[in-house]
Amino acid sequence: MAIKKSVGKLGANHILDAKVIQASLNSISIPYGLPQKLIVDGLVGKKTIEAIELFQNNVVRLVSPDGCVNPNKKTHAVIKKYLSKKITLDVLLAIMGHGERQKIEVFYPQIEALLPRYKVNTPLRKSHFLAQIGHESLSLIYTEEIATGQAYEGRVDLGNTQKGDGVRFKGRGLIQLTGRHNYTEYGIYIGIELLADGQEKLISISPKYALDVALWFWNKRKLNNYADRDDLLAITRRVNGGYNGLEDRQDYLNRAKFFLL
Repeated sequence: MAIKKSVGKLGANHILDAKVIQASLNSISIPYGLPQKLIVDGLVGKKTIEAIELFQNNVVRLVSPDGCVNPNKKTHAVIKKYLSKKITLDVLLAIMGHGERQKIEVFYPQIEALLPRYKVNTPLRKSHFLAQIGHESLSLIYTEEIATGQAYEGRVDLGNTQKGDGVRFKGRGLIQLTGRHNYTEYGIYIGIELLADGQEKLISISPKYALDVALWFWNKRKLNNYADRDDLLAITRRVNGGYNGLEDRQDYLNRAKFFLL
């Protein structure tokens, strides 16, 4: 489910769940009288509760609106039915629920521009891609591996054949590109010499390249094929090398599917 607990009046009101409902109420495809869009901040106050009641009154047609959305209950189902099925800024804020609004606002236009170029262009493809970059970057917060990269020193399988390669070519981008070999290959692809001193950091400091390198990796590994099969396990194994964080990746996927499918 996109939400795990109730949201609204007397609800559990967990921040991630609340962001999903706030973004949903902003993304309904039919007018229902919402006076102004809600702020997607995960804080459930008077305006959020009033918006839920308004939707229950005018669309769900409940006899006694209770101002609360529960998983697997009617209001939740009707909200999903009328969602616009588009990646808007509000939707991205909800899917990347752990993230910072300022960073998500920077990545949003890049996501709009770059996903179609790599044919990440169906609801399932978009959902799986967002789930993976969401987990790998902690909701677009991190574009560089926190560890020093020393663990990659001498990893010939990654092309790290020179002293210091482990640190220089540690994981960067929204899907952690790692190793001299991968940096060389991606640099050729974009026409930039990433092996020049300091240039390797471009992948982490530029939102465009942080996203583009993730899409390049996605395309290189043919992950659209697995997204078409809705195969989270196969995608995770090809991104991670194992199944680390699988439950969290599933949570991101559930939120993305709720909005896009």
